Amino acid sequence: MAIQSAPLVSLRTPTDVSLADIETELTRIWENYSLANADNGAPAAVRASTFTLIVYEPEETQQLLAQLGYYGGPIDGIDGPRTQTAIQAAQASYKLQETGKASPELLERLRHELAICRGEVNEEGAVCSILDYSRDVAGAGVADAIATQNPCRIIALFPTMMSDEGVSAQVSVYCPIHQRSAGVLMCCEYITLKGTEAALERVSGMITSLVSGDLPSFLWWKALPTEDKPLFKQLGQDCTAVIVDSSRFVQEPEANLKAVQNLINEDISISDLNWRRLSPWLELTAEAFDPPERWDGLLAVDRVTIDYEKGNPAQAMLFLGWLASRPHLEWEPIARHFDGGEYDIQRIVFRSKDGRTIEAELAALPTDAGDVVGDIADFRLSSTNPDADCCTILCSETTGCMRMESGGKADNCYVQQVSPLNDQQAETLLSEQIGRWSRDLLFEASLAVVSKILTL
Repeated sequence: MAIQSAPLVSLRTPTDVSLADIETELTRIWENYSLANADNGAPAAVRASTFTLIVYEPEETQQLLAQLGYYGGPIDGIDGPRTQTAIQAAQASYKLQETGKASPELLERLRHELAICRGEVNEEGAVCSILDYSRDVAGAGVADAIATQNPCRIIALFPTMMSDEGVSAQVSVYCPIHQRSAGVLMCCEYITLKGTEAALERVSGMITSLVSGDLPSFLWWKALPTEDKPLFKQLGQDCTAVIVDSSRFVQEPEANLKAVQNLINEDISISDLNWRRLSPWLELTAEAFDPPERWDGLLAVDRVTIDYEKGNPAQAMLFLGWLASRPHLEWEPIARHFDGGEYDIQRIVFRSKDGRTIEAELAALPTDAGDVVGDIADFRLSSTNPDADCCTILCSETTGCMRMESGGKADNCYVQQVSPLNDQQAETLLSEQIGRWSRDLLFEASLAVVSKILTL
């Protein structure tokens, strides 16, 4: 179930300020809503200090929706129910399919509408239509839920493709109405910075200075982890942890996984939201060998098959890396072959500590991608030793076992269905991730094996 949040009190809707006046303006807001000044039913409010979240958002959908009145919440670069509701409202207005997801066609319509409103387009019959959209008509923003659970400061960075005219800034403050302490609202600050990539890079030191004191700070980088972006490297080094989502690595998944490994090698703490989606698979795989009588069978495994939804092998690679990195296995990758074909089959050969050879097959199922590109569909462990009690089949509840139970060979296997996380959306996983800021050593060990595979 997606995280739900309380309705918000808006102390300040997005307000333009100069870069030099960001802190001054926020301080003025708190002074106006201090307990001493609260009267006539106005809420008393204080700035909360839990953590800072920096969001790098290369997508302009939320900005366009807000400028045209479809969206009325914080401009924070965080998708969620509120943004999806706004997208649906815009799609209905333009008579597009109401998917709640941005599309190139919708973006073009929004850009064209905004150009009309700015007087940049003169067309016969063209009328500017800016809606009076209610922020709480439907849905609750994930950023709202973050603020509810962990009141904080959110800094949203919006790179643009326009001419370089410096960086513009807005500040706003929103407070979940049930987040109170002795009748005082605990509020979340939003700072929005917009400019070209070069302009944002020039103020990277100022961005770092906006991070709240010695509190944990997170960088959610919603673009690809490109190592040659100075802004990314600077913020990554300054923050407690960098959060990525490898399900977005659709164009060059292997290059981006290597980039993440390089960042870890530079002692930057990385969290991958896509890794969290693997939790049910990792737990059931470990559970399959909990019975003592099956333990020796695991050491006899020499065949691994992983099917995933075509489009991105990141999940499958991370799962294989986790298996190979287990302390009792410690398989070393020694070769990699590509068979291609309809399933884009690739085979990775490992050598165990006792000299055995293990072969893993990764197959991309040509199915329609779901909400997460590259989700694992099914998984099988087996052995060429007919006496080994190690055959294990795990299947997604949504796709079934597909190829794994074909041929009548699964009668003696341990078979389980895997229930995915209730909500696999990146925004929901993010709201859970920010409660943890220690390094994920299990993820790092798994990715280290993946990195070795990718160099073969």
